Amino acid sequence: MGPDTELSNVVLVTVDSLRADAIGAYDQTRHTPVMDRLAQRGTVFERAFANGNWTPFSFPSMLSSRPVFSDSDEVGVSESPTLASALSEAGFATGGFNAANGFLTSHWGYDDGFDEFEPFVASVGSSIYSRYLATHPTVEAWLQLATSPLRRAGSWLRGDSDDRPFLDTSRMFDVEHAATEFVEDTDEPFFLWVHYMDAHTPYVPAPRYIREVSSNVLGTHRMLHAHTRTGLGWEVGERTLGDLRTLYQAAVRQVDASIGRLLDTLNAEGVADETAVVLAGDHGEEFQEHGHLAHYPKLYDELIHAPLVVDVPGAEPRRVEQQVGLDSIPPTITGLLDVDANAEWQGDSLAPAVLDGDEPDDDPVVSVTVRGESVTAQPIPRSLSDGDLLVSVRDRDWTYIENVDTGATELYHRPSDPDQQDDRSVDPTPDERAVVERFAPLVDEHAAVVRDHSGTTETAVDGDLGARLEALGYK
Repeated sequence: MGPDTELSNVVLVTVDSLRADAIGAYDQTRHTPVMDRLAQRGTVFERAFANGNWTPFSFPSMLSSRPVFSDSDEVGVSESPTLASALSEAGFATGGFNAANGFLTSHWGYDDGFDEFEPFVASVGSSIYSRYLATHPTVEAWLQLATSPLRRAGSWLRGDSDDRPFLDTSRMFDVEHAATEFVEDTDEPFFLWVHYMDAHTPYVPAPRYIREVSSNVLGTHRMLHAHTRTGLGWEVGERTLGDLRTLYQAAVRQVDASIGRLLDTLNAEGVADETAVVLAGDHGEEFQEHGHLAHYPKLYDELIHAPLVVDVPGAEPRRVEQQVGLDSIPPTITGLLDVDANAEWQGDSLAPAVLDGDEPDDDPVVSVTVRGESVTAQPIPRSLSDGDLLVSVRDRDWTYIENVDTGATELYHRPSDPDQQDDRSVDPTPDERAVVERFAPLVDEHAAVVRDHSGTTETAVDGDLGARLEALGYK
C-alpha cells in the first residue's frame, strides 16, 4: 500500500552536469547532506540513464517524455506535449525557473504550460562587461582571488556564512529566490521546476564549499591555476585533474545547500508534508575517462548515468536496481498527482515503484547524440544534419553504441569493465554477438523515429540567448 498522505504538489529539481556518483546516495565518499537526506527517505533509482549526453538532447525526454528530434527538426519541445502543460490543464499552478541555460528557454518551447517562467538569460548579456566575464572564466577566477580577503572580512564583520559565489554567473540565487517566492505566493496545488547550473563547467563555487569538500586543502589559488591550464588548452595532469574534480564537487555541494534552503521554504509554508520532491541530473560530466573534460558527444556512463531520486512524504524508502530512463519523469509526476499521462509520452510511470514497491520493467534504455567531424567541435548540434547520429542501448550489464551513419559499433560489459574501456565488438564471442543482435534492432527503430524530422531548418537565436550559449561554451 502507498502512503496515507495525499500529495498536492511536486517540486522537480534538475541539476545540469550532475553525475550519479557526485552525490552520497551513489557514492558514500561524497558530501551532499541535503540530497542524501532526500535519498534516505525516498526512492533511489540506481540505474537511471539520461536519454542524451547534454542538455538539449536530454531535456525533451525529461520534460516531455519524447526523444529529441521525434517531433521537430531541431532540439527543444516546441512541438511536443510537455509535463507543465498536462499539469496546468489539470488545474495546477506551474512555475519554472532555469539558471540561464540557453537551451532551456522559450526559444526552444520550454515555457509551454508554465504560469510563471523565467530563464534568467537576458541579464547575462546586459552589458559588455558581463558578456566578457561570462565567457572568460579565468578572468573571473582572478577577480575571485583578488577579492577573497575583502569578501571574507566582510562576511566575518556581518556574521554571514561565506556561501555566496563571488560572481553569481550561475544565477543560483536568482533561481532560488524566484522559486521561494513562487512557493510563498501560491495557494493552490502546484508544480515547480528548478534547474541549477553550478555544476556545469567552469566550476566556480563559493570558497566555503571548496574548503568543505577538500578539508581546507584546496584554496582559491588552486582554482585559478586549474582554470588557467584548461582555459589555455595546456595539458591537464593528475594534480590539475584532481583539482577540477574537487571544484566540481564543491559546486555540487553549493547546489546541495541551495536545495536545502528551498526545502526549508516548503517547511516554513507548511506544505512539505504534501509535496513530493524529484531530483535528477540531466546528464553527467567527463573527467578524461575517455580523453576529454566536460560533456562532448559521447554515450559512456560518465555522461549517461544520472541520479534520479523521488521523495514522497510517507512512502517507504527504497532502492530500485532496474534500469530506467529519464523519460519516465513526466509520467511519474503525473502519476503521483493522479493526473492522466499524455498518450504520446514514451516513458513509463515509476509512481508504482515509489508508492508500492512494484518493480519497474527491466527494459533497455536508449540514448542519443549527434557528432560532427570532431568530438570537440562546436557548436552543439541542433539538428540531425549537423553530424552523425549515435545511438546507445543499455541494460543491466551491457552498453551497445552504434554510429548509425557509418556503421561503427562499440560493446562494453559494465560489470567487468565499469569504465567502458574494453570494446567487445572488435572480436565478439557468440554470447556477445547475441547481445548485439538483441540491441541493434532497437537502434534501428529509434533512428527511424528521429529521422522523420531530419531537416536542415535552423532558427536564429537573439543576442542575449546567443551570449548565454557562448558563456556555456556553445558558439
